[in-house]
Amino acid sequence: MRIAVAVLTALVAAGLAAPPAWAQPATGPRAADTASPEAIIAALYDVISGPAGQARDWDRFRGLFAIGARLLPAAPRSDGSVPAALSPDEYITRANDALLKGFFEQEVASRTEAFGTIMHVFSTYESRRAKADEKPFARGINSIQLMQHGGRWWVVTVMWDQERPDNPIPAKYLEGRRP
Repeated sequence: MRIAVAVLTALVAAGLAAPPAWAQPATGPRAADTASPEAIIAALYDVISGPAGQARDWDRFRGLFAIGARLLPAAPRSDGSVPAALSPDEYITRANDALLKGFFEQEVASRTEAFGTIMHVFSTYESRRAKADEKPFARGINSIQLMQHGGRWWVVTVMWDQERPDNPIPAKYLEGRRP
C-alpha cells in the first residue's frame, strides 16, 4: 500500500511540474527569440530568410508559435476562393521549396497596440531573393498577434497581404521606416 501511495504521489507531483499542454517543446526557439515582442518578430523574419539552398531551422520556427496558431495569406485569390488558414507545419510544407530558392524578408516599419498580455503588430515588410538585392520583389504587411505567457512571448496568428497596384501600402504603415 505504501508503495502505491508513493508512486501515486510521484506521478501527481510530476504532473504538476509539467509545462502547460499548449507549450512547445524546449528544443524549439532560442530563449532570446521569445524574450520580447521585438525579439520574437525578428526571429520570425530571421528563420524564414536565407540564401538559395540553405535549409531553414523549422524546429526554431515551430517553437515560436502557440499550439493552435494559424498563418493566413489574406491576398485575394485568382479563383475567388477564401484563403485557407495554415498551421505552422502546413506553412512549412507549402513554403519550404519556395524559400529554398533564396528569400530574405525584413521588417521595415511597425505599429503596435497592446493590452495586458496581448499585442497586435502591423509589421510592414520587404521581400528580396538575395540579401544584397537593392529593390524588393514584394512588399506587404504582416498582421501578427502575440501573447505573453509562461515567461515568454508566443505567436498566435500571422495574417499577411501583399502590396498590389490596387492595394498600395498606406503611408502611415511606412512611418518610421528603417533602412
